[in-house]
Amino acid sequence: MAVDDEVDRFGFGENWTRFLAVLDESRIAEAERSLVEMVGHDAIAGRTWLDAGSGSGLFSLAAARLGAARLRSFDYDLHSVACTAELRSRHGADADHWAVERGSVLDGAYVEGLGGFDLVYCWGVLHHTGDLWTGFDNVAGAVAPGGLLFVAIYNDRGWRSRVWGAIKRRYNRLPPSLRVPYTVAVMSPIELATLGLDTARRRPWNYVRRWTRYRSARGMSRWHDMVDWVGGHPYEPATAQAVFDRGRALGLTLERMELARGTGCSQFVFRRG
Repeated sequence: MAVDDEVDRFGFGENWTRFLAVLDESRIAEAERSLVEMVGHDAIAGRTWLDAGSGSGLFSLAAARLGAARLRSFDYDLHSVACTAELRSRHGADADHWAVERGSVLDGAYVEGLGGFDLVYCWGVLHHTGDLWTGFDNVAGAVAPGGLLFVAIYNDRGWRSRVWGAIKRRYNRLPPSLRVPYTVAVMSPIELATLGLDTARRRPWNYVRRWTRYRSARGMSRWHDMVDWVGGHPYEPATAQAVFDRGRALGLTLERMELARGTGCSQFVFRRG
């Protein structure tokens, strides 16, 4: 998938920079909880950790606070690199213990040069690279023997995913001043339908909780995730079967999977034997 960096690529790092303004202790604690829930505390504490596509840096920070022995965080987006470095500085982490740098999951030589890690974390990244399977192969190669690969990839829903791909391309071709109104216009019918359904069930407060309690979803922000969803391009979803088959072909064993509802991110935890 060819991508014009100036036209088709969403500014993920700029969105994460804005997210740091709302990042607080409760969100960090929720990120820690979600990590432990998926891979277990023993897979993090005292282990080496690679955050491939660190974004805001929230989950690198969570791993550091959970006792990871050594961390390496990289991202293609310079704003994301800056966000991750800011969190490292803000929370007083040792730079020798936690390295932050620019890199790409599509650069096989770069990823290979990082060496092997006990846990490679790549959540919501590969489907935004423009070459999902090359990225998958590269991060899988960074998993040390006995180590884990934790990836999350948008679920391919056929024509629905194709429609969202067109929406995302249009977002990135709009003038910056029109992108927030466009996001609101795209998401308002979905939000109103959700509110209407909750109201019909006589539980309108459920809709309010989707906003006020969204931080319980991995410590994230509903609005920033919404902007990320509408604008997030490149966009290359995959079926769970395709992800499973690719992992198996690379010598990985699936240990845990949580399938997404609709077009959201399915989560996979693989182990290298």
